[in-house]
Amino acid sequence: MPEAFGLYLILTDPVAGYERCTEAAVAEGVRYLQLRMKERPRNQVVDTATTLRSITTGSHTLLIVNDDVHAAMEADADGVHLGQGDLSLQEARRIWGSPGRHYGLSTHDESQEAAARALAPDYIGVGPVFATPTKKVPDPVLGVDRAARIVRASPLTTVAIGGIDAERLPGLLQAGVTNFAVVRAVNLASDPREAIRSLMRVWRDNVQTRGARREEP
Repeated sequence: MPEAFGLYLILTDPVAGYERCTEAAVAEGVRYLQLRMKERPRNQVVDTATTLRSITTGSHTLLIVNDDVHAAMEADADGVHLGQGDLSLQEARRIWGSPGRHYGLSTHDESQEAAARALAPDYIGVGPVFATPTKKVPDPVLGVDRAARIVRASPLTTVAIGGIDAERLPGLLQAGVTNFAVVRAVNLASDPREAIRSLMRVWRDNVQTRGARREEP
């Protein structure tokens, strides 16, 4: 059964600092918190992930490490997120066989979403919905309508990603998206907790409205 949790937070060089953003995510009950530190030495990634893990331990928030299953293992994270060009999901599971770990997979079109079904990750990313500068070599933009069609058709837990902020979020949710990932919308905020609250207010307002419409006779 697909999960509905709203915000999936990705941390990359947050202006408020990794620890403060993680504390905010835990305080607000964010389900997934991903540490994305591209092109950084593994020991730096592991050290940061270990610090964040000490904050998320015992909370509702799951700490995910981007790309590197070995760094995730060393930090005792809750899981790893893999891109299409990273280690395969099957190999990651073979290397890190601990029970209860969470595996995410990026998908960028209908064929990748369909292929992901056989792999049964805990969730898939779907995007980029909008253009975003967070990748050096960006994947083709899907747009709201196409991303929402992929999400609605998938039996998996899906997370829309790419250029999403509080202004764009309502239209995305109204198109049928349930979960969404942000980077800059929180990483560039001086008050990350208020940024998270604002996004989740938008999510609740739109998802609850959507549910109410479905229940109307």
